[in-house]
Order: sequence, then structure tokens, then C-alpha cells
Amino acid sequence: MPAVRPRLLYVTDLAYQARGRRYCDEDIFLTARLRARFDLALCHPLDAAALMDGFDAVVVRNSGPVLGYQSAYDAFREQALATGTRVYNPLTGKADMAGKQYLLDLSAAGFPVIPTVGSTEDLDRLPPAERYVVKPKLGADSVGLRIVPAGQIAAAARGEVLIQPCVDFVHEVSFYFVDDDFEYALYAPDPERRWELQPYPATAADLEFARRFVDWNDLGHGIQRVDACRARDGGLLLVELEDLNPYLSLEALPEEARDAFVGTFTASLSRFVQGALSPA
Repeated sequence: MPAVRPRLLYVTDLAYQARGRRYCDEDIFLTARLRARFDLALCHPLDAAALMDGFDAVVVRNSGPVLGYQSAYDAFREQALATGTRVYNPLTGKADMAGKQYLLDLSAAGFPVIPTVGSTEDLDRLPPAERYVVKPKLGADSVGLRIVPAGQIAAAARGEVLIQPCVDFVHEVSFYFVDDDFEYALYAPDPERRWELQPYPATAADLEFARRFVDWNDLGHGIQRVDACRARDGGLLLVELEDLNPYLSLEALPEEARDAFVGTFTASLSRFVQGALSPA
């Protein structure tokens, strides 16, 4: 049974260097607020497996791309699943948590994603393009992403990669969900300044688009971020579905919206730790 004040192990890498953002500030802010409800300790992702037995749940937040510590992360997953440790987000995610295969699967199934294939042999399945985006199938945080001319695609797309046409889009927009409930949206009006985010007034059509992917993932608990781009024809296309440790860009929200998110996040964690909701 959980303690009177639930005990959380909050996994984060406070030293992780992200382009254009300070991930550590977000986790310092969130943990300061969560301490009003939980007994809480922070740890580096490399230490999570060794420490997690002493807590009611493990919260994986801004821990950085797992590519930098893949074997340790795999061991953490294996141990958590074997012992039944409650991990938030749950380890059943089908999107970025499991790699980029989902982009191939969703594209083949006709979902509104940027058209994606895994081999130059399948380029005929993509719309014609002058440039292509090539990125590792197990990539994260734009690591290894390249934009190459069509004439160089055969040489560039080797190994386990994803290939997409380079889409000419109006802006990028992200939709943030907690336990399947929409919380807020942010967008980058200038595609050349993708980290300068502003609150975005999501329409009913926007939310229908985003919910389609949240429903597909069927995660049940936790935080998800649906990243999309607005094509020139006005439609949205999925860029990625982040279900492992999505950065929340809380600094881009007004104070009232940040407070509302903290309240929702705290309530979600309380339900998760106490087992008030069915396991995902």
C-alpha cells in the first residue's frame, strides 16, 4: 500500500543540454510544486533501476534521449515490468517510447502523418519531392536528422532510417494531453524559430486530429505531446507522438495556465499512485 504521502522517484537529467531550452528549469519548477502532495526524490536515469524499489511510483520526465544510455534504460524497463513497478508514463506506449516504427505503420494505414517509408525501394509511395528528410529509426531530439536533395537520397538513406518528403509547412503546433484530456496547445509561428512558442487557440478540428493519435496509443495514464505541422493546404500532419518524456514548454504559458497544468498533473499522479484508475 502507498504511504500516507505517496513516495515518487522523479527521473530527470538536470544537466542535459537541449537546443534552445533549459529542461532542468521545468523539472525544478514541477518538483517544487509536487512536493506539496508527495514525498519526492530526484535521480538521474542511470540510477533509476537501483533506486526505484523504495518508491510507490517512478515518474520519467526530462531524462533526455535514451540513446545515450540505451542499455541502462533497457535494464530499467525490464526490471520495472518484472517487478510491477508503476512507471509514469506507463511502459506500454506504442509511439516514441518504442522507436519510430509507428510513423511507418501509421503512414501505411492512411493516418494524417507526414508520408514515411523505411527504404529507398519504397520512394514511389511518397509524393515527389526535391528534398527529403532522412532520420534514424531510433533517433530522438533531431539527432542524426538530415535534409538531402533528391539526387543524393540513395547514398544518404542507408541503415535503419526513415525517409520523408521535406514538407513546406506554415507552422508547427503541439497539443499536450494528460490522461487523455487535452490541456493546452503551443505553436511556433516562425518555422525558422521553432523553439519560440506561443499559446495556440486549438479548434475543434485541431483537437479531433490530435485525439485520433492519443486514442490510437491507448496509454491511459500520463502525459503525451502530439507534434504536428500545418501544411500549406491548411491540414495538419503528424510529426511525432511523444509518449516517453515530452518536454512541456511550460515557460511559454501564462501563469494561470501553468497553475492549471500543475493541478491536473498532480491529480493524475495521485490517481495513478493510488491505483484509483485501472492499470493501462
